[in-house]
Amino acid sequence: MTEQSRSRFRAEARAEHPDPVLLCLLAAAEHTLADPDAPATLDELLTACRVALDRHAAAVRQAVAERAPATPEETAALLAAVLGGRERFHGRPADYRRLESSLLPDVLRRRRGLPIMLSLVWCAVADRAGLTVRGVALPGHFIVAVGGPAGGEEYVLADPFHGGRLLDRDDVEQLVAAGGHQFSPELLTPAQPLDTVLRVLGNIRSWAADRPEHARTQLWATELALLLPRHPASLRLERAELLVRTGHFLAGAAEMDAYAEILDAFDPESADRVRHEARAARHRLN
Repeated sequence: MTEQSRSRFRAEARAEHPDPVLLCLLAAAEHTLADPDAPATLDELLTACRVALDRHAAAVRQAVAERAPATPEETAALLAAVLGGRERFHGRPADYRRLESSLLPDVLRRRRGLPIMLSLVWCAVADRAGLTVRGVALPGHFIVAVGGPAGGEEYVLADPFHGGRLLDRDDVEQLVAAGGHQFSPELLTPAQPLDTVLRVLGNIRSWAADRPEHARTQLWATELALLLPRHPASLRLERAELLVRTGHFLAGAAEMDAYAEILDAFDPESADRVRHEARAARHRLN
């Protein structure tokens, strides 16, 4: 199953218009399908999640037909009432401590998750309902733009983590400041699909890095991130170190040596340090 999901993940990541929902479902498959209560196959898992998204979209379409929202504010209020209210999609501080909060199948089942995952649900449901909602990757807190800042049309900002609460400029500046950054209008640029997926995988890696007993989970998320067309080069070293931590000493050492060759051109001191780590990894076989 790992080989199948990763092959499809790699292919979708290189599609002309990659689908972040499908990529997040494929990314989660390795973990989710290990649950005995999960669907038996990858295709069954994907179908179940698509059915759930379609069901929520049908509820939104019905609300649109009844209320006929005429402005972005009215559309955002409608989405908040359906997704944040009736369907109970929201987040709590405790969700940051759960891996399931970054796995889309679990988010759809629990209706709880991190801001980026709940924003992804909003975008996916809205798209199926014929509405324009785009993800906005603020530092430290993902939100959505209802209406869309990409083409110059009117839009409003909402926070799916808090049930769809509308955000004004002061709210956004506070969110950005809480992440240690200063607000600039460029931060409201809609997030690109692959950047969103990389951020989701980064959240999984960070969750696992704080829990050494979950090194294999961190390795899985790192390897998936490396399948994306664009990713930080440092992920190669992270994977190498995780291979060593999970007992694959020779494979990890070989990856370290390969990464050191890249560093030779611009950071020889770091290259030497990585080669030292590779030698230490090989010695652990003795």
